[in-house]
Amino acid sequence: MSSTDLEPEAATRPTGSMRASGRRFGDSLFSTLSIGSGLLIFLTLAAVAVFLTTESVPAVVASREFSGTAEFSLVEYALPLVYGTVLASAIALVIAIPISIGIALFISHFAPRRMAAGLGYMIDLLAAVPSVVYGLWGGIWLVPKLEPLYLFLTTYLGWIPLFGGEPTAPMRNLASAAVVLAVMVLPIITAVSREVFLQTPRLQEEAALALGATRWETIRTVVLPFGRGGVVAASMLGLGRALGETMAVLMILAPGATFSLHILEVGRHNSIAANIASKSAEASGVDMSLLVFTGLVLFVLTFVINAVARWIVARSGPKS
Repeated sequence: MSSTDLEPEAATRPTGSMRASGRRFGDSLFSTLSIGSGLLIFLTLAAVAVFLTTESVPAVVASREFSGTAEFSLVEYALPLVYGTVLASAIALVIAIPISIGIALFISHFAPRRMAAGLGYMIDLLAAVPSVVYGLWGGIWLVPKLEPLYLFLTTYLGWIPLFGGEPTAPMRNLASAAVVLAVMVLPIITAVSREVFLQTPRLQEEAALALGATRWETIRTVVLPFGRGGVVAASMLGLGRALGETMAVLMILAPGATFSLHILEVGRHNSIAANIASKSAEASGVDMSLLVFTGLVLFVLTFVINAVARWIVARSGPKS
């Protein structure tokens, strides 16, 4: 075969510079799309913040005009809602976190493989249930079931501020809303904690067992310290949902606007999201601006809590 017979094939073969040029174009396109996607998140957050701030201005102006009078007070309107939101979310986390960690440990370290797979699937399904379903379940079935417990707590533990007061039926109080919120955030915390516990280095667990540690001691000294940051992150995800939950709280809680610690009393508390949902349909003008201002407060509160959670997770991570 002569050299002239190889010339057409060589002519059609792409050169190294052409292949390099194609790779450079693909890398540039991918880099541009990645940077654009990242910037889009910041632009979206900035747009939401700007919208909430600008729409809140009429409420702030009105509050300054009537400052010191009984006609209108921005702080007096917003602070009870912030108090009710934070209190309900905190109680929900106190209930949900220990149960979630126990379920996650059972699935990851105690349950047989088939049972663990089934339980994990059920937990994932619970996380996808709409909040309105939880609201219906809580308002129709759970609230009547909790009434005997509330009466017991008031009778025998009424000296504790949280259980004091005079609960009345139906028990549509902050405690009932917090229990439903705990049920709602439990699947999120459990699912994330389970995945974190499953990432524990197997060699470390086997080393602890080889040194004579029991299974509980292994979990206490190896698994839980390794997954501490993940549990904190999971808890903050659950807290984010609890802070912004609307329909379930709206369908269960009888609204109020006080700073009472009596979570068993009806008509004492309300949340920011539930208040916005209940009043936005009829609000206009300064009233709508006031609702937007409370939304801005919730936005800032959620942002601060997530920032603190990131800091805690970073400090809980492995040291280099």
